[in-house]
Amino acid sequence: MIKEINIRQALKHRILVLDGAMGTMIQRVKLTEEDFRGERFANWSSPLKGNNDLLSITKPTVIQDIHEAFLEAGADIVATNTFNATRVSQADYGMEANVYELNKASAQIARSAAANYSTPEKPRYVAGAIGPTNKTCSMSPDVNDAGYRAISFADMKESYREQVEGLLDGGVDILLVETIFDTLNAKAAMMAIEEVLEYRKIRIEVMISGTITDASGRTLSGQTVEAFLNSLSHIDLLTIGLNCSLGAKELRPYLEELSRKAPFYISAHPNAGLPNQFGEYDETPETMALYVRDFFKDRMVN
Repeated sequence: MIKEINIRQALKHRILVLDGAMGTMIQRVKLTEEDFRGERFANWSSPLKGNNDLLSITKPTVIQDIHEAFLEAGADIVATNTFNATRVSQADYGMEANVYELNKASAQIARSAAANYSTPEKPRYVAGAIGPTNKTCSMSPDVNDAGYRAISFADMKESYREQVEGLLDGGVDILLVETIFDTLNAKAAMMAIEEVLEYRKIRIEVMISGTITDASGRTLSGQTVEAFLNSLSHIDLLTIGLNCSLGAKELRPYLEELSRKAPFYISAHPNAGLPNQFGEYDETPETMALYVRDFFKDRMVN
């Protein structure tokens, strides 16, 4: 394994590039229900198409090819195929018992891809993707009962802990808590990370990235950018940033505010613009590059 440059050292000298969307690339492959099931889950009792995380077990070459396409394009960091690989999210498919294996397998695939492209001058890093889950600790899913919660903080933390164990055993360099719409969920993830690292007596870099829901400039749970930062700035983070929901143009003012106020390195991975009325994205790489160039020029990312 070639990895002679510590990621903090690398960030002192240049901006690092994170890969692009895993889900979009999987959709392009046009996989069937049978592809998702593979031989192992051929007789599974519920539909599995759409469970992208499962492909790390049933179609590992598809996932490795996607990682390598991003690395070939110049990515310094590839994120594991684990956005929904928690017990909470996998309950939709009845696959809670496979969570540890999903995370470990996904990390190993990304690790293999990164090793194929790493050099002493340009090491490639693997970030363990930790998504937001389909349940929230801060908000009620029942409009008639504002105090109701579909999950407890303790159960959310344990769900994340299982994911973290698998990612670490698979060999990730970084943990990426991303697409945060509920900061209490993120705090559960961070507590799980701290507990695992303390038990193992190791340290690992952590990236955090929130998502602004719309032009209000707030997360889904109602926090402003500054409130989001203040909620998490007590943690020793490698980066804090924003991703998804908005395109690069729309994300700019919120990223600018975060970069002025945060004591950490700043990350940004926006959508390719906002979706049109058909749910598709019209922004080209060339158009997006113009907006992203301003992120560099104005030192909003570092």
